Amino acid sequence: MGIIELIKALVLGFTIGISAALIPGPMMFATIGISLKKGWKSGLYVFSGHALVELGIFLLILLGAVSIIGDSMISYIAIIGGLVMFLFGVYIIKSAKDAARTDIISSATKLDMTSGPVSAGILTSILNPTLIIWWLTAGSALILQEYMTGIMAVSAFIVGHWIADAGILVAVSSSFSKGKELISVRTHERVLYICGGFLAIFGLWFLLNYNDFSLMI
Repeated sequence: MGIIELIKALVLGFTIGISAALIPGPMMFATIGISLKKGWKSGLYVFSGHALVELGIFLLILLGAVSIIGDSMISYIAIIGGLVMFLFGVYIIKSAKDAARTDIISSATKLDMTSGPVSAGILTSILNPTLIIWWLTAGSALILQEYMTGIMAVSAFIVGHWIADAGILVAVSSSFSKGKELISVRTHERVLYICGGFLAIFGLWFLLNYNDFSLMI
């Protein structure tokens, strides 16, 4: 496996992570709410809990791929994953303006932050149906694609994804612990448009090339 493949997997994982992390949701609200009380390190602890949940999901996907993988299974995963990625990208584009203007401080302060930051990361991940559905459809297609290249590519994808998650959560907790917003509304909106477009295009690529995946094993 060449270094180019590893870099591509790393960048892909990072881009997917950024696309999801910038959308206001339970984990971001929890991070902000805790950081307002406990400081900038809250983002790192919330990420730790989130990463534990995702690690379990990754292992389940890989173990399932090793044991039951087949030509038809690969094609089905690619089709479903591509469709989910495309729809998710379109959703991000359509909701970018509202998401960028969400009053996340107000939403965060309404949450009950009695649990610790690691527990908050675990709970907001386990109880988030969007995350579970994503990794069982589009996410599994992405991991399967990297798995066919090699386990190192899978590792690079996961590392890239976690760098994005950790970076966003730590940046958010650092920013809001000081009473400031991370980025401007206009910048946030533009980034969401770019990420949504990327996911939609990549989803279409999966849908148009699903037959190629069964030829790679």
